Amino acid sequence: MSPDFESIEQYENALAKLQEQASSINFTEFEGLKEYDLLSEIKEKITIYSDFEKYPSLLFGFESAVLNWSSGKSEMYFDTLFYQGKQKISINGLVWMGSPDFIKNQMAEKIELGFNCIKMKVGAIDFESELKLLSTLRNAHSKDKMILRVDANGAFTKENVRERLTKLAKLNLHSIEQPISPNQHELMAELCNEKILPIALDEELIGIHSKEDKIKLLDNIKPQYIILKPSLHGGILGSKEWIELAKERNINWWMTSALESNVGLACIAQFTSTFPIDRHHGLGTGSLYMNNTESRLRVENGEVFFI
Repeated sequence: MSPDFESIEQYENALAKLQEQASSINFTEFEGLKEYDLLSEIKEKITIYSDFEKYPSLLFGFESAVLNWSSGKSEMYFDTLFYQGKQKISINGLVWMGSPDFIKNQMAEKIELGFNCIKMKVGAIDFESELKLLSTLRNAHSKDKMILRVDANGAFTKENVRERLTKLAKLNLHSIEQPISPNQHELMAELCNEKILPIALDEELIGIHSKEDKIKLLDNIKPQYIILKPSLHGGILGSKEWIELAKERNINWWMTSALESNVGLACIAQFTSTFPIDRHHGLGTGSLYMNNTESRLRVENGEVFFI
């Protein structure tokens, strides 16, 4: 899923270069620094961030390894209340694309598991069928009891996007992710300004590396939300910069995982827990694995936590 992956050979070559460069770092000079200070010092003194800015998944892997080395403890990346087992993070239940019956069954399963925020992919099957599924769910659960998010993954077109947003808005949805494909900034800005339905940018953020370009995109489009995946959006420091810039502009955000194993998911969850936990995040993709790594991460009643 990552934008830095073109082929196995290309990715392995980039990883080998990262390993070679990382092995030359004298990490002892960074001992004792707190998490963000540690990464910031490395970024300032070593060229690894600039050299690999187009490889966000590799940067995130590097950052995770550095933080785990620094903590010296199993599965610790950020020493937060979440890591200590004293805090839980509410997450959305992700409903994957498929046939109407498959989607309907997933919805029922998520509700049975205690989720009060469901995110459904739209744009993959007949839109009227998707609308019917969402309508049925909303009729059974009011907006006060169930948060509904949808993710179009850029599936709507200039010709149909407004009509579809209007129909979706009648269902009291929380937001829609990426209704149109990236790099249609003028149209996306119009849609965000019209506020038919709150819009969250996701794929739109991929490939934006410099602070100046991030500012330009946020100021031009003015979205209601941005969604961050460290593996796609610049690693930990890159995602943190997005959050800080969004906050300055009163743009809300939430964190999601991008099919990482429990190794990456534990780091993302702890990273998320360094911010106030006052919204649902998207940290449940680890359940999709059939051969995941052992972890103290658990998901129960729509929340992720450490035991």
